[in-house]
Amino acid sequence: MTQQVPSTEPELAGVRNFRDVGGLPTVDGRRVRQGMLFRSGHLAHATGEDAAFLTTLGLHTIFDFRNAADQKLEGPDVELPGVRNVNLPLSDPADGAEFWKMVRDGDLDQLRAILSDGKGANRMIASYRAIITTRTAEHSQVLHALVEDSVPALMHCAAGKDRAGLSIAVTLLALGVEREAIVDDYLKSNAKHRRYKVHRSSSHASAYSPEVMELLSPLFDARAEYLTAAFDTIDETWGGVESYLEQGLGLSPQSRGRLRERLLD
Repeated sequence: MTQQVPSTEPELAGVRNFRDVGGLPTVDGRRVRQGMLFRSGHLAHATGEDAAFLTTLGLHTIFDFRNAADQKLEGPDVELPGVRNVNLPLSDPADGAEFWKMVRDGDLDQLRAILSDGKGANRMIASYRAIITTRTAEHSQVLHALVEDSVPALMHCAAGKDRAGLSIAVTLLALGVEREAIVDDYLKSNAKHRRYKVHRSSSHASAYSPEVMELLSPLFDARAEYLTAAFDTIDETWGGVESYLEQGLGLSPQSRGRLRERLLD
């Protein structure tokens, strides 16, 4: 099938936070190639029209970073013909089943105890740092797959913000994309039409009160401080991106060069 790269971001009915990261600038003046690397929220609720659009992208591989709790809640991805689906669960930034129970069922006192006074944001920062240090094998697998044959690729988790956001960020670092541009793309997940829809068990107005939504917001926001914490962890643990890629992820300079040739203009 002929690959068709959309000129504008499509409006997908059942898939949140979809976008092509093509066009982002590298520090040496190149740009990420359009139509090669996409990110989104989960595909479990994709409509027939959504699936038809995704099929036009010529995808080779979909990387799904959700864990069992996410998949139980939302369901499996829709299957696209000829596309390889790779499930690589990353530690959930908010603790899987326990997290979704808190979001759906937690009363105001519980939410205050867990999330108030900066605890929600601190929880997210700690999770971003932990994914960088504990999920090197998964990030290595993704990068080596992209080097070999797995493009065009779509990376997603539940909301397309945290786990997919970090995996996209790691890939963009390997491509030499400017950190400011990586953060700017990450923050696009805050747009109203891209945000994950929070569902609470109770339909009572108090379940969605301003205080409840404010307490939950650190978990569903894309905040620069989260991604910056991940970058800081790379620098503190490995001394910089070059050592992180080579020592942490096992990506040789030769493989990195092949990755850049595949994904950069």
